[in-house]
Amino acid sequence: MNKLLIVGTVAFDAIETPFGKTDKILGGAGTYIGLSASFFNLKSAIVSVVGDDFPQEYLDLLTARNIDISGLEIVKGGKTFFWSGRYHNDLNSRDTLDTQLNTLADFQPKVPQDFKDADVVMLGNLHPLVQASVLDQMEKKPKLVVLDTMNFWMDCALPELLEVMKRVDVITINDEEARQLTGEYSLVKAAAKIHTMGPEYVVIKKGEHGALLFHGKEIFFAPALPLEEVFDPTGAGDTFAGGFAGYITQSENISFKNMKNAIIYGSNLASFCVEKFGTQRMENLSKTEVQERLQQFKALTQFDIVLEE
Repeated sequence: MNKLLIVGTVAFDAIETPFGKTDKILGGAGTYIGLSASFFNLKSAIVSVVGDDFPQEYLDLLTARNIDISGLEIVKGGKTFFWSGRYHNDLNSRDTLDTQLNTLADFQPKVPQDFKDADVVMLGNLHPLVQASVLDQMEKKPKLVVLDTMNFWMDCALPELLEVMKRVDVITINDEEARQLTGEYSLVKAAAKIHTMGPEYVVIKKGEHGALLFHGKEIFFAPALPLEEVFDPTGAGDTFAGGFAGYITQSENISFKNMKNAIIYGSNLASFCVEKFGTQRMENLSKTEVQERLQQFKALTQFDIVLEE
């Protein structure tokens, strides 16, 4: 089986939306990416750090999904990264109420020996120096490196972010971040500018409005599935990235045409993630449900048209 190496936070979240609120629950980019990628036929490992306050049941959940956690450092006496946020009524904007870096503040990633030859590396949203450190530990060049980042790193670690971007093949960011990174309002112009920074493929996420894939002059758009209920958007972008990276890892096909499929698989899995708080929906999701919704995506996007001569 092909190998996917995932780097990202494994964390606690406390979330408030117009539909309710939670106490501390399982969260973190690495967690969402791992759960999403577990729907594909591959070997995966998460590189991250937690404190010894992290429950065994959460570790068991990851291993039950065949996710290798030998690269998940457990710091004795340490506390796990914690984020708390409140979403506005539109669910597109949110306020961060609390961020506690805890063990993440001194995190030095250690890639498990068995994954230093991973086919695909998914660099989840973390400090660019941590992302670069993981690439430094790879013993052979991965077939594909995917990087996710956010406006926070553009604000406080832009030189480091630009350096790591030179080493990646795909970047996934949202529309607001693409505009901030490039100073371009047009997403087509923004993607063209990002290409010059390193990534050959640019994925721009637009939340409930789908996702765009750019490769040179080629553009593909995948809609988001219109849902009756969106409960909690936390982790949707990471779930999308996990589906994207998982599909590419399983299929071994790195081409623009195949990345179109990967975008659809990622969007499909993200559509489940938002239906319940945190990781709850992803924990109980069946492969049958995934396949059935893929059919809905196909029906939503497929049409025959006669082009006039």
